[in-house]
Order: sequence, then structure tokens, then C-alpha cells
Amino acid sequence: MKQWIFLIGAIISEVAATLSLKAGMDNPLFYIVVAIGYGAAFVFLTKALKLGMALGVAYGIWGASGVALTAVLSNLIFKEPLTTIMIAGIIVIIVGVLMIELGSQAANKKEAGNA
Repeated sequence: MKQWIFLIGAIISEVAATLSLKAGMDNPLFYIVVAIGYGAAFVFLTKALKLGMALGVAYGIWGASGVALTAVLSNLIFKEPLTTIMIAGIIVIIVGVLMIELGSQAANKKEAGNA
């Protein structure tokens, strides 16, 4: 369970840093958030991996969640467009992440059965 908390921390840190890139265009102080956010994201991701989360699962969920959350939040915060095609893409990302997680669970069960 702890690994998931660290992964969520990595996702939140990375999204905050990415959104701060845009905010930094108007206020350069946001670049401090960019540096801290990306640093924290890698620290959290490393901790999730050290606790046993598979790299493919962690990176897939981290990357996909970051893309989806950044698209939605940039629409809400910066009024950037969020078209029907983009929403469909976010749904595809969510389905892909679920498939990776379910596949990982199935592989773990199979491996445990062979042990």
C-alpha cells in the first residue's frame, strides 16, 4: 500500500511541476515549483520502486496519469482547449493503465502459482 502512496506523490509532484512551467511564463517564481516538483516526483517514484512496485506498472501509471491530469487541469486553470478527441484519448489512457495493472496482477498470480 505504501508504494501506491509514493506513486500518487510522484504523480501529484510531476503534474504540479508541469503546470508550473506554464504559470512560470507569467511569474518566474513558479520555476522554483518546477524544480522542486520534478525532483520530488523522481524521489517518490524511486521509493515506490524500492518498495517492490514493478517498473512497467509504476512508469505506465505515472506517465499516463500525468498526461491525463495535466490535460484536464490545464483546461480548468489556463482555459486551454479540451476537445472530444482529447477526452477520448484520456479515456484510452485510463483503459491502458487499467490493462497494465490487471496484466501485472495476472503475471504476479501466475508467478506465485509456479513457486
